[in-house]
Amino acid sequence: MAKMSEHTHKQFDAELEAIRTGVLQMGGLVETQVANALEGLKTGNVGLLDRVIEGDHRINLLEVDLGEACQHIIAKRQPAAVDLRLVMTVIKSISDLERIGDEAKKIAKAGKRLHAGEVPFMPRVELGYAAGLALDMLRSALDGFARADVTNAPVIKSQDEEVDASFKGIMRQLITFMMEDPRTISNSLEVLFIAKSIERIGDHAKNISEYVVFLVQGRDIRYAKSAQSAAAKGE
Repeated sequence: MAKMSEHTHKQFDAELEAIRTGVLQMGGLVETQVANALEGLKTGNVGLLDRVIEGDHRINLLEVDLGEACQHIIAKRQPAAVDLRLVMTVIKSISDLERIGDEAKKIAKAGKRLHAGEVPFMPRVELGYAAGLALDMLRSALDGFARADVTNAPVIKSQDEEVDASFKGIMRQLITFMMEDPRTISNSLEVLFIAKSIERIGDHAKNISEYVVFLVQGRDIRYAKSAQSAAAKGE
């Protein structure tokens, strides 16, 4: 009986390790998709943009596979405590990773439209700073998940605020360009959609970092600021 119990325990550990590794595999693929989409946008490498668009289905399949593995663990193992938190963290994280993949695909599609014109596309706003921050946030969030380390979470939150501020600045610039010269409207809207995708990538990366805090500490910090504000107002 003891041997059977030990065997079952080892199987359970192996299943948990498999979904943890799966998140990192999916995260690495998503990170590559984002980096390639941004590089293709910058350089006009349409072949690279096409690879991003075509590669999105691999991310979708990984989300489905990992979701099914998590459902199997819940139904068969009935995990508790930290094991349950890991399964919940995986379920939430793969959803955000899939959405980041969608944003990378959107950037790639918009990049193709921008570079399809007869006149070479020259962006009039700086996207590189926000894009670099969002990609760094994603890498840091995945690193935190891999090491079960929450020290990156405050930094990622601060970076997210920078990305949000950058998006608002880009939007103001683009509105000005469109008002001054209606001929820029089409390209400016494409750039605005790209900037919004970058901002959303940052949001999803921040979400993943917050899930890691839940995994490690058992605390849900997603709405901590709102709760503190409400308490201060006596609501």
